Amino acid sequence: MAATAPRHSRDEEIEQTVRSLVRPGDASVRGVFARRALRAVARLSQQMGEASLREAVSAPSDYGVLLTALESEPGMAALIPEDPLAEARLRGIEARKRLLEAGGGTLRAQQVASLLNISRQAAYKRYRAGRLLAVDCGRHGFVFPAWQFVPGGVLPGLEEVLATLADFDPWMKLAFFLEANAATGRKTPLEALQRGKLKDALRAASLHGEQGPV
Repeated sequence: MAATAPRHSRDEEIEQTVRSLVRPGDASVRGVFARRALRAVARLSQQMGEASLREAVSAPSDYGVLLTALESEPGMAALIPEDPLAEARLRGIEARKRLLEAGGGTLRAQQVASLLNISRQAAYKRYRAGRLLAVDCGRHGFVFPAWQFVPGGVLPGLEEVLATLADFDPWMKLAFFLEANAATGRKTPLEALQRGKLKDALRAASLHGEQGPV
């Protein structure tokens, strides 16, 4: 087995890599972020074993690679001493990622506008009126779950269910539609709507918050 490089040698190699990727002397917020993030990724890659690295690089996106690496045992070992809530934060990120990817992913407002033959402003107006579901993804803006659209318009019954869920925030509404529920026969409320069982979906929505998903 090859000898492990001394710690100071590894640190110098990391610094050389960072300097080659970020302009020296760049004191901007973007430059500081890039340096610190690159150092963290480089150190983590050295701590991860071959199996963990293979699992990480199998992720479908660059962000997925990073998330998988952070969730690995070496990633958790590095994060938790500095941030005891790191594991919970990562679980939250992964949960939101799964919600966004479910049922065909998401659409931008312009895509929704094209589907419904309306303007982007009208698409946002429907969202604000509670007639469409959209979630705020920060600097990436609002996205609309694709499953709420069907050829010719919007999934039948969607507006009625959204009206029943009016007091909940968009992420809670999204989770409601995609999680199995006793009131819909242990299917998801989305599946109930897709099968034309509006009454079941409305019953589940009326109970939402009183009983958790099953």
